[in-house]
Amino acid sequence: MHNNVFLANFEAMEKNEIIIPDTYRSISGESEGLFKDNGSRFIAKAYPVESEEEVKMIVGSLKKEYHDARHHCYAYRLGYRGDVFRANDDGEPSSSAGRPILGQIDSNCLSDILVVVIRYFGGIKLGIPGLIRAYKTSTADAISNAVIITKVAMKRYRLRFGYLAMNSVMKMVKDMSLEQSGQDFGTDCSMTVKVRLSSEADFLERVGNIDDCTAVEEGPAGIYYLTIHSVPIILFSKQSDTECPGKDPIPNP
Repeated sequence: MHNNVFLANFEAMEKNEIIIPDTYRSISGESEGLFKDNGSRFIAKAYPVESEEEVKMIVGSLKKEYHDARHHCYAYRLGYRGDVFRANDDGEPSSSAGRPILGQIDSNCLSDILVVVIRYFGGIKLGIPGLIRAYKTSTADAISNAVIITKVAMKRYRLRFGYLAMNSVMKMVKDMSLEQSGQDFGTDCSMTVKVRLSSEADFLERVGNIDDCTAVEEGPAGIYYLTIHSVPIILFSKQSDTECPGKDPIPNP
């Protein structure tokens, strides 16, 4: 077994437990990389993002800022599952730009990240192998300059309960170390709590066992995120070619 994550999964399988992965790697802020070849410049910019709307805004802004560039190629992957992704060649030959960018995102097991590579043409064609190397190398440089963080997928629930149920609710909140906000302890008590995705089933079971207490999920997307530290975590062995757990493979051209 290559790592502790896989070992934990096997131990859970032996106990008939289900592991819901709710931690993943991302970046804490913007970073930049650069690659030059035969007069062409490839400026890679990496951004932490959590929605496709953010992606559109950033790409649009960069196209205005670097309006004199030949290409603005990009790729992104979103969510704790990493199941929302796209690679865009922006006029470069098919799969010569967006796919190498996404490949570097995936080789570093990252999500909630956008990388845009801005190309200034130097007058000499690089060929498809040269383009792949340029977009791959510039993206790798941007990622290497980023601060890698670990994020936890959360859901937000609004608890509503009677005054007599308050002690039971507060005990549950304390036992599960739930983050609270928006408390209202009037005649009809309520509060908002954030629950780790891996603890959601336990949370809902506990709520169901408290008389006069309900939990309603809040938020448009349902998933919220909490940064727990800024130290990179090895999710899989570098000696293994296994893809990041939960990631869809890079799409074929």
